[in-house]
Amino acid sequence: MLKKFAKSEKGFTLIELLIVVAIIGILAAIAIPQFSAYKKRGYNSTAVSDVRNAYAAAQLYFSDKPEGTVTKDLLLSNGLRTSSGVTVAVSASKDTQATLEITAKHTNGDLTYKIDKTGAITQ
Repeated sequence: MLKKFAKSEKGFTLIELLIVVAIIGILAAIAIPQFSAYKKRGYNSTAVSDVRNAYAAAQLYFSDKPEGTVTKDLLLSNGLRTSSGVTVAVSASKDTQATLEITAKHTNGDLTYKIDKTGAITQ
């Protein structure tokens, strides 16, 4: 009875299992660095979004007070909400509508984004 059972038993050999493990290891070695790059791009996109939101908030302020002066605290007190980990700064010497410059950077990102008075974003 035992011989009949042993001959009909099917399964994977040790070599086949080692090949599958090796393939999974190669795929993981390729995917993990790509995943890190995707995360960094996501952090940078968050910084771009926040600099655009800060610019929009500044333009709303200037629509009420065209000759006014914008500061980060003013934007935050009037409803600007930045994402977690993003630092937004308004240049101290360039805070009027004619010379507006806002920067944003995520703590886990690798780029700092700057938006000027025309709404053009640069790195």
